[in-house]
Amino acid sequence: MLSVNELAYDIVEEMLDYMDEYREEYKIDFYRLENKAWVIDFGVNVKGSISAGILYSEVCMAGLGEIDVKTDNLAELVLPFVEVRTDNPSLACLAAQKAGWQIKVGDYFAMGSGPARALALKPKKTYEILDYEDDAEYAIITLESDNLPNEKVIDYIAKECDVESEDVYALVAPTTSLVGCIQISARIVEVAMYRLLQLGFNVNKVLSGCGNAPISPPSKDNLKAMGITNDCILYCGKAFLYTEFDESEIRKLNNSSLVSNESKDYGLPFYEIFKRANYNFYNIDPSLFAPAKVTISSPCGCVIKGKIDEKVLLKSLGVIS
Repeated sequence: MLSVNELAYDIVEEMLDYMDEYREEYKIDFYRLENKAWVIDFGVNVKGSISAGILYSEVCMAGLGEIDVKTDNLAELVLPFVEVRTDNPSLACLAAQKAGWQIKVGDYFAMGSGPARALALKPKKTYEILDYEDDAEYAIITLESDNLPNEKVIDYIAKECDVESEDVYALVAPTTSLVGCIQISARIVEVAMYRLLQLGFNVNKVLSGCGNAPISPPSKDNLKAMGITNDCILYCGKAFLYTEFDESEIRKLNNSSLVSNESKDYGLPFYEIFKRANYNFYNIDPSLFAPAKVTISSPCGCVIKGKIDEKVLLKSLGVIS
């Protein structure tokens, strides 16, 4: 069975072997903590880059996804778009990439993604459904945070993953950074996969996936950055999944809320929705967290749902009122 942590480690190991080149070309930085863990800064104290955003996202997917950035039009606005494809969507998106681990140690907080989740089983139910285990000696974690973790944070991660602290490798990017914006849009296939998981479909029947979504320009305001990056997926993100679903599953899919416009909270920029929900995610309809458009293909049929709503994203970006 593939080890998501070992696959990601191969990428990280190359970065460490050529640190000077990566510092200069990717505009990232490397720190060795007193407990010998490695922390790689992708946007806290450095500028990062488009290439760094692609690299971060590929590590988050355990090297099981290919990612590119291209420009396209959003109405009259030219924006970068992320393109994602994977032939191992369950492992790449759900066993690794999903932001399924809230890390709180003292005053430090981060959303944890990446392969280390498979060692810590965060959340355990997901890995039971996937019937997947990883027993790697290394823990590769990506952290969405404004701050770099210290030794206490790394020690906690190591304990949860049952590895030594010196075998933890943490990649960190704030939501407000260029890398943070890229890696969130690069979750377009993951969002589609997780929606299927929530609806009770057998995600192991999804053979391959691809998708694209616009990339938000970086913002200095954390809440607004969170809002715009979500809007890129909710209102303009597109996903395509190749599956082995049978006829009954295709019928069920046609009657399921797979896309964001089927949510009662759909229609406003996410920041406004979040504000109306008293800044509590649990007050938001969970079916909102889905791509704007999805096509699910199977030998037994095809499901096409959703729509693109450029106006809401343009409003979120402040281009129109």
